[in-house]
Amino acid sequence: MQRLAFVRASATFTGHHPNLRFSLLHWVVDGWHDSLLREIFYAGLAILSRRFMNFGLLGTLPVDRVWVGIRSSDPSSFGGFHYPQQGYRHIQLGAVVTSYGQLAASGREQAALTALDLLRTYAHDCLHYASYRVYTLHNDTLTRVRYGLNRRDLNGSPYSARDRPGSRTTRNLGIVTEGAVDREARAIARQVAATYKLRAEHTGFDGLVFRDATGQLSDTDRTGLASLTEPAGAANQHRYLAAMASYERVVNARYQAFLAEIGGSDQEELHDAIIRGTLSGDRSEVYAWLEGRHGPNAFEELFRANTD
Repeated sequence: MQRLAFVRASATFTGHHPNLRFSLLHWVVDGWHDSLLREIFYAGLAILSRRFMNFGLLGTLPVDRVWVGIRSSDPSSFGGFHYPQQGYRHIQLGAVVTSYGQLAASGREQAALTALDLLRTYAHDCLHYASYRVYTLHNDTLTRVRYGLNRRDLNGSPYSARDRPGSRTTRNLGIVTEGAVDREARAIARQVAATYKLRAEHTGFDGLVFRDATGQLSDTDRTGLASLTEPAGAANQHRYLAAMASYERVVNARYQAFLAEIGGSDQEELHDAIIRGTLSGDRSEVYAWLEGRHGPNAFEELFRANTD
């Protein structure tokens, strides 16, 4: 515990983002001039809190542990959920994220999509924050050996093999966990969007981001995204779309296919069991669910196997 506390105290949050200026989440949200945006975000927090309570959790990631990039000295920087090298930092117990849109533009107009994207990001990182973790010292190095349903040995080898390139589904517990977390986050954003009768924005780009944030990408969207590759260099709109395409292909689409394939008509039951196991670290519910439908040792047979 002393070593973990030392690492948490000495590690920096924002070292990978020298061009960004940060503010804390609650300052950002409360600073929005449009009261509707604040209302959208806080309505999402209420949904998130109720959902957490259903899973037996009483708290969320503290808002003063979320650093939001709001301005950049790089004129091409484009922020949002798919900004490079952002997200939850499990060692520091906090998150580094960015506000959606052109980060170099001063006084840029905020829109409902800004609130929805930040809500999806925060909900996503709240679930990572609440997930079960175990650390150990190995060769004087702090090592995370458990994360939710997943585990690694002391040498860093994961329980599941990586999915094969081009796989349409997954047998990797890391992908299952990430997909489950984002499915929850997008569902919250989608519910808020429905409550406030929000629709896709007027531009094609913003419309695509809206459907991504709310988990409503169409087959046409996915086909268009499939041709994109992520370029090196500036975090511009093209890179943002390419990162969205990669995340959808490797995480969300594979997790959706996994649920349909393994869960069938009961896929929401399976998803909820995965979330509960991720938060508690207890595999027994997922084990029992899978064995009841797919036979003895189903967990091991599924997640030790590669996919076609």
